[in-house]
Amino acid sequence: MKQQLEQIKSQAMAALDAAQTPAALDELRVKFLGKKGELTAVLKQMGKLSAEERPVMGQLANAVRAEIEEKLETRKAAIHAAVLEAKLVQEAIDVTIPGTPVTMGHEHPMNKVLQEIKDIFVGMGYQIVDGPEVELASYNFTRLNIEEGHPSRDRSDTFYFTDDDAVLLRTQTSPMQIRVMENAKPPICILAPGRVYRKDEADATHSPMFHQIEGLVVDEHITMGNLKGALETLMKRLYGEDAVMRFRPHHFPFTEPSCEMDMQCHKCHGTGEVDGNVCSTCHGEGWIELLGAGMVHPAVLECCGIDPEKYSGFAFGMGLERMAMRRTRINDLRLIFDNDVRFLNQF
Repeated sequence: MKQQLEQIKSQAMAALDAAQTPAALDELRVKFLGKKGELTAVLKQMGKLSAEERPVMGQLANAVRAEIEEKLETRKAAIHAAVLEAKLVQEAIDVTIPGTPVTMGHEHPMNKVLQEIKDIFVGMGYQIVDGPEVELASYNFTRLNIEEGHPSRDRSDTFYFTDDDAVLLRTQTSPMQIRVMENAKPPICILAPGRVYRKDEADATHSPMFHQIEGLVVDEHITMGNLKGALETLMKRLYGEDAVMRFRPHHFPFTEPSCEMDMQCHKCHGTGEVDGNVCSTCHGEGWIELLGAGMVHPAVLECCGIDPEKYSGFAFGMGLERMAMRRTRINDLRLIFDNDVRFLNQF
C-alpha cells in the first residue's frame, strides 16, 4: 500500500505541473482526491491491514493528500495569475490613441417649442399644472358640459378602457380645468400641457396621440378681450410680430361664446398652393387651425362651485405639434414622431 501511495503522489505531482487551465486542475482533483478517486480507492483497502500497520498507512495517506492539495492550490494560483496576465495583455488599451467622438443629443424640437410656450405663459403669470392621462369620463366630458350622445364621446373617436365608457384615455387636457377649479378659488390662472389621445387618422396634421396645451383663467371681470390679448401675445412672441392669425366663431360645449384661431400656413403663405399643387400641409385652406377657445360656460363654473354671476373666465386648448410645425417650419406632423436622426439633427 505504501508503494501505491507513493505512486499516486508522484503521478499527481507530475500531472498538476503539466496542467495549464482551471478545468484541467479540477479534473485532476476529482481523479486523485474525489470520492471515486485513486487515493480513496487505496484507503478502502485499509481494512485488510493489521492493527499495527493501519496507523502508519493512515498517517502516510493523510500526508499524501495534504501534499496533493497544497500542490493543487499552488498551481491554481499560478494558472489564475497567468490567465489574468494574458487577459490584461489582450485587453490593453493605448490611452494615447484618440478616442471615438461621442455624438451628443439635444432637446427635441417639440420640447423646445413647449418650453418656449411655458416660458411665455409663466411670464404672464400662469401656473403650470399636470394631471392623469387615464381619466374619468365625468372629468373628460360630463363636468365640461359635454352631454351624452355628443360625437366626441363616441367609441369611434375615443379610447375607452371599460364597457360602460367610464374610464378612458383623455381626449384633451381640459379635465385639468375641473380638477383645478374644484380645489381652488379664483383668481385662477393655469396652463396644463400633456399627452392626449383620439382616434384620428395619421396624416400630415393628425396623429392618434398628440400633445395639447390647455389654458384657463378665472377671475372677476374677465372678458373675450383678455382671451384675444393672451393668445395674440403668445403668437407674436413665438412666431414674431409679423405673425398672421384669425379668429373664427365656433361652438364648444364648455365655452360660450366660442372661437377658433388659425395661423396662416407657413408652407403656402395663405395661398393654398405650392408649385401649382394643393398645399399638403393646410390641404389648400391657406390656414392651419391651431386652437379652440372661448369664455368658460357658466354651467362649468357652477358645477365646480364657482359663482358665474360673480366670476367669469376664458379657456383655450392648442395642439403642441401644430404649434411646433409653424415654429420650426415642419411640413408633416408625422416627422415629429419618426425619430429619424437625420431630421432631428436639423434642430
